Amino acid sequence: MTSLQTFQQFTANWPSTVGKYFAVCCLILALTTSTRSAEVQTTTAETGSGAKGSGIKEVAEQDFKPLLGSNVKQLWRGYAKEGWPAGWSLEGGVLARVAGGGDIMTVEEFADFDLRLEFKVSPAGNSGIQYRVSTGDEAPYYTGMEFQVLDDSEHRDGKNLLTSTGSLYALYARSERATLPVGEWNKARIIVQGNHVEHWLNGKKMVECEIGSDDWNERLAKSKFAEWPRFAKNRQGHIALQDHNDPVWYRNIRIQRLDEKK
Repeated sequence: MTSLQTFQQFTANWPSTVGKYFAVCCLILALTTSTRSAEVQTTTAETGSGAKGSGIKEVAEQDFKPLLGSNVKQLWRGYAKEGWPAGWSLEGGVLARVAGGGDIMTVEEFADFDLRLEFKVSPAGNSGIQYRVSTGDEAPYYTGMEFQVLDDSEHRDGKNLLTSTGSLYALYARSERATLPVGEWNKARIIVQGNHVEHWLNGKKMVECEIGSDDWNERLAKSKFAEWPRFAKNRQGHIALQDHNDPVWYRNIRIQRLDEKK
């Protein structure tokens, strides 16, 4: 039964003008509440804010710190050397890997955080978002865990759920396919609190795991990371975007600390 039919049935036996006026007010209130509920559900799906069901503290969007803007060169540096890396550009609020120049990472380090951003890849493109990274190695992936960024349809790694977009690279497969077609913007979210890690993609949870758990240790022992003594050992670290020799674009990068440091 539609809302109009319900209203007509409700008012049929209520002949007074005052009664019908009251009924109209009730119907408007009900429809407004229903619309608002749908809007909240849509927002939740887009941001992946259902994460609060995992005991993660929810943070209002306005409390996030932007990591792109006019001061971007004070917020990012090269992984291999200090200063802005060649091959990365910022134009119109979009951070792009346009030529070879190595990985780029945040100047600041983060321990517990909620990171949100958008990305798009080139055909057969490959990149990654790495976190809790420390310097001193050949590449960030020797210490940092990775949210895989990929053209799943064309890149060979897309055929393996362990190495497709949204996975915790080579350790935890994504839960389902949620990527948009190449050239469209995808919404990514990474939550790290203590040993708890979550990956979200376009409002869907891809990965949830605990660093150091029995399951984690079993997976780690069977992976290439078993021979990397510093992998996933940092309590805090930089956030790095990978230069994997392919064009890739990032925008609307923002972060909120979930630990005490502000």
